[in-house]
Amino acid sequence: MENIRVLALKPEYYVTKAAIYQGSNMLFLKSIKHSEEELKGFATIADQHAYRAEKVMQELIAAEIRIDLIRVVIGRGGLVKPIASGVYEVNEALKRDLIQSPLGEHSVNLGGLIADDLAQMLPQAKAYIADPVVVDELEPIARVTGLPGMERRSVFHALGQKATARIYAKSVMKEYDQLNLIVANLGEGISIGAHLKGRVVDVNQAFDGEGPFSLERSGSLPLIDLVELCFEPGSSKEQVLKLIRSEGGMMAHLGTRNLFEIEDRMDHGDEQATFLLEAMAYQVSKYIASLFPVFKGELNAVLLTGMLTHNRQFTDFIIERIGKLAPVHIFPGECITDWLNMNAMMLIKGEIQPSTYS
Repeated sequence: MENIRVLALKPEYYVTKAAIYQGSNMLFLKSIKHSEEELKGFATIADQHAYRAEKVMQELIAAEIRIDLIRVVIGRGGLVKPIASGVYEVNEALKRDLIQSPLGEHSVNLGGLIADDLAQMLPQAKAYIADPVVVDELEPIARVTGLPGMERRSVFHALGQKATARIYAKSVMKEYDQLNLIVANLGEGISIGAHLKGRVVDVNQAFDGEGPFSLERSGSLPLIDLVELCFEPGSSKEQVLKLIRSEGGMMAHLGTRNLFEIEDRMDHGDEQATFLLEAMAYQVSKYIASLFPVFKGELNAVLLTGMLTHNRQFTDFIIERIGKLAPVHIFPGECITDWLNMNAMMLIKGEIQPSTYS
């Protein structure tokens, strides 16, 4: 147990982050950059998996990492079919759905594929994903919309929300399934979930733009205006989806999704940047408050995590508005490889058993 190591992987559009852990200690971290020129030769994002796996292996060898001690290779989960929370061993069915994703292409689909490639290169390792974005624990009442046949779906930052909730539960010497929590993952996308005794029974459909606007997502929009946008001359489905998922929010307003650039503009007196950051925090506050009825008055805490929590002005603005609902706790950063390792360690210690994807 002392020598067992975990390789955790977080793929992004132009970066693959790889981290080696021994227990809770990070021994190695590398952000491997991929140029647009290198990636344009691949027809789809999923086609990049073998290339990225080889790049990771090259970095591990160059750093003289004891790859023979790696037992678990765990990647961020992808846009597969709705599944229960847990750690899933990568199998043929999972790889098929990561490649032919029912929800479309995204770099998040690469996590399990790269993990599988690397596990095959390592003598005693197995490949897993943990709490992918399609974890679905919604109550039936939370799925209902005003149109029959159109239901709300669960697509959110399940890994980060679940890990943050477990970290908080441990800090107050409780079990996760004993607590009622609202967890807000505040990053390039924003998801806010109602965790009722260990289950996320309601959450905004973050990947599809529902909820607050974020650094790059539009958030919920006036429906009639959105319909008009869809039917504007020259408008296409792909263009509208891009506005909703990756070119909305701060990106649409300010021409950047980079938080550091936005903060720099605020520091130099850009009143529009300051106003928009406050507007985003205002929408986050409203959505947090909207989940309070889920718990019928029995809410233990509100937890804030993600890159935006590094901005004190942003978090203060939220706490000022929702602080009376329940105690608010901040878990700064977006530690995806740490969260993956947490799940891997639960697996190694036998606290959980791997699930099978089918």
